[in-house]
Amino acid sequence: MLILNPVQLAHRSDAAIAVPRAVDSPGARAPGAPLIMVVDDSLTVRKFTERLLSRHGYEVTTARDGMDAMEQMAVSLPDVILLDIEMPRMDGFDLTRKLKQNPRTARVPIIMITSRAAEKHRRHASGLGVDAYLGKPYVEQQLLGQIAGFVQRPAA
Repeated sequence: MLILNPVQLAHRSDAAIAVPRAVDSPGARAPGAPLIMVVDDSLTVRKFTERLLSRHGYEVTTARDGMDAMEQMAVSLPDVILLDIEMPRMDGFDLTRKLKQNPRTARVPIIMITSRAAEKHRRHASGLGVDAYLGKPYVEQQLLGQIAGFVQRPAA
């Protein structure tokens, strides 16, 4: 009897769909839809957010945690990162710290989306360089407005 693991299949389909792009900076991509990276350990959150953004004309890539995101960004930089805090291997705070310390990734906007709504978490995220902070569950129009604001800003 063949037994399929849907979680592993979903992870494989994420990897199979990902198309490597040679990009050095968010503004250097060929004309087209902005690329949004969703970094969350919850498959449900990744898929829901991916469908929402795809319906609104964005290209979407997903990562399971900070390590997965770093590996993908070695090949292609997104225009905006949607990032959870609590994840295995590398959490959202550690990923933010690494991205903001690297000149190649320092200017990529980060929107932290998390269930941690306490002011101390917001302050910590802000101190690390997070550009926007939303609680879970997020309001779709608020998230879309934040993303639109970041992708429509002229490159400095």
